[in-house]
Parts: sequence; structure tokens; C-alpha cells
Amino acid sequence: MAFSEFEIRSFEIKMGEFINKHRPPPHVRKDVDLSFRLKDQTIEIFEIRPLWNDPSNTIEEHIAKAIYVKSQKVWKIYWQRADLKWHRYDPCPEVKTLDEFLGVVENDEFACFWG
Repeated sequence: MAFSEFEIRSFEIKMGEFINKHRPPPHVRKDVDLSFRLKDQTIEIFEIRPLWNDPSNTIEEHIAKAIYVKSQKVWKIYWQRADLKWHRYDPCPEVKTLDEFLGVVENDEFACFWG
């Protein structure tokens, strides 16, 4: 079941605040920027960079992902390893709120999200 319009707007506001707090300075954003995507029950945070051999194209480098499981009322947290597959974030595999997810990503105690 999809989120309500109210929930979507609330998530977009929270994610926008988080992204704006962590974005690089404006003069660097053509080389690296930060964004998010909300699709169905999933929120992804990713970097946007020019493709190394064709700067006219951009690529997305994933940082973190949270999937909301409505039946359990939890957000499951994932990070992308070097194998380019999403893996559960074992130190804190799930949280109750989006704010808790953003706190886990921001603190990045084990350097899984920001490196």
C-alpha cells in the first residue's frame, strides 16, 4: 500500500532538509551533488556525479536505502557494498521512524554510508 499524500509530503520535507544539510557547497555541485528518491515504500539517498569518461552524462552512487514495511511499522535499512548489491545494515537493521533512519545515516558509526 502506498503512502498517503500527507505522508509523502512530510517525507519530502524531512528528506529535503537532510539533503540540504549534507549537500556540498554550490561551487562543487557540478562535480558532486546529493539527492534522494521516494518511490513506493522506498527512500534512497544517492550522490550524483559526472561520468568519468563522459562528463556530459551523470551517474548515481547509492549511499543508503530504507524500505518501509507497513505490517511491521518499521523502516528496514540497507547500504550498498562494493559488490553493488544492497545489504541490511546489521548494526541497526531497522528503525521505527524516518528521523531515526536519517540519524543512523548521519552518524554512520561504521562508515558504511559515507565511506
